[in-house]
Amino acid sequence: MNAAILESVLTCPHCGFAKLESMPTDACQFFYECQQCKAVLRPLAGDCCVYCSYGSVPCPPVQLQRAAGA
Repeated sequence: MNAAILESVLTCPHCGFAKLESMPTDACQFFYECQQCKAVLRPLAGDCCVYCSYGSVPCPPVQLQRAAGA
């Protein structure tokens, strides 16, 4: 099994601003404030965190779950 990717580009759905962020490996991130427009992002329905909703890469726990075939 491959190691999880620990960085993801979060893109604000309100203004389109994108920023490379380091993802936590031990918790889900439920809130993220866009640096440009100051909108507070929350996960979409069915997603566990903002990285799964707005990131270029899903969070590490989801990556590992998918790699395990679950």
